[in-house]
Amino acid sequence: MIPLLMFATLFVLVFSGIPVAFSLIIVAVGFGYTVFGDLVILQLYGPLLHTASNFVLAAIPLFIFMGAVLERSGIAKRLFHALQLWLGGLPGGLALSTIAMCAIFAAASGVVGAVEIVVGLMAIPAMTKARYKNDLIAGTICAGGSLGTIIPPSVIVVVYASIAQLSIGQLFAASILPGTLMVAFFVGYVLMRSILKPQDAPALPASERAVPLPQKLRITLTAMLPPLALIVMVLGSLLAGAASATEAAAVGAAGTIGLTLLFRELSFKLLLDSLGVTLRVTSMIMLIVAGGTMFTSIFAVTGGGDLVRDTVASVGHGNIGIIAFFLAVVFLAGFVLDWVSIVLIFIPIFSPIVKSAGIDPIWFAMLVLVVIQTSYLTPPMAPSIFYLRSIAPRSMTYGQMYRGVLPFVAAQMLVLVVLLLFPAVATWLPSILVGL
Repeated sequence: MIPLLMFATLFVLVFSGIPVAFSLIIVAVGFGYTVFGDLVILQLYGPLLHTASNFVLAAIPLFIFMGAVLERSGIAKRLFHALQLWLGGLPGGLALSTIAMCAIFAAASGVVGAVEIVVGLMAIPAMTKARYKNDLIAGTICAGGSLGTIIPPSVIVVVYASIAQLSIGQLFAASILPGTLMVAFFVGYVLMRSILKPQDAPALPASERAVPLPQKLRITLTAMLPPLALIVMVLGSLLAGAASATEAAAVGAAGTIGLTLLFRELSFKLLLDSLGVTLRVTSMIMLIVAGGTMFTSIFAVTGGGDLVRDTVASVGHGNIGIIAFFLAVVFLAGFVLDWVSIVLIFIPIFSPIVKSAGIDPIWFAMLVLVVIQTSYLTPPMAPSIFYLRSIAPRSMTYGQMYRGVLPFVAAQMLVLVVLLLFPAVATWLPSILVGL
């Protein structure tokens, strides 16, 4: 009964308002003491030492620093302007520009949440001025912000690979096609709605896009160069096998500083603010990592693994039942837990069972990431809604936000179906890059 009581106590503490990291630590120490007594500290020391000495996790603050610098520099503003010039004349052009910008920023920084806020602060006034429907504005920004979950280099992938003992390079490679498919489905929905209901997403007037071609090309070059250079430096060095994940993140962080210097945007205030954000977010993530490691270690030694295996066996239907059960647990957990907690709590429990069942762990990882991304958007506890609420005007109601994200949730579920039916979408690129 101890594993079941651990989860029940954890959710009680979380719903009581205690931060997830502290809830995990309290449950681990409390239940660990009932089993090991005074030796509980020794029992928890090993997992904590292993986590603290994990070199891969050093990539996290570097990716967060990249996102923080990009967020505070003028790179985002220039990129959004350039995308408007090219896409603004299309049906739903501003929404398409928003999704494209989110995808590029996700590929340049990999930080969930930050992308949504940065893009939202620019896109909401522009789309409101163009008389877009509030539900489409909300859905577009929330869905675009969720792309940081699956488009590499994603911080979530770094944590997942570390916990599941998988290659970060292979997971990054595996997420490229699903991420591209996700963007394509988002774009397809926006285009379809904009064509069927042009009043919901009017095209920008020609007067707002009237820029001579040479100037347009110059604006595009200066806007696209910084994020594309970062993408090439980070993913290129990693996928080519020239750098580890941590080294690639360091290259990206150095490249971010270099680009802000090149465009004369680096200042002491920008650097100080970026370092402050990096310290706070990294501390939050690592505290949850520590708490999750402690929780799963106690859960395992008290028979949690046997409990999960017995539950999976009772579900039946072989590997299909295993996958369906695990994805359902992740989806439901996403209503109350953040992505770090989900990965830290459940992946150490699921991974041994997945491997023993002969399920491809890379494919399973992509399924889990898509489900986490879906829970990020799914009401009633959608974190994306709360990010948006912090920057949205009062005229945008919660009802409009919830209605706006539902079509994009359907698009994410469609990606999940494609992955389930065609595993090669996730496994083909990693099979080519076997040396990663």
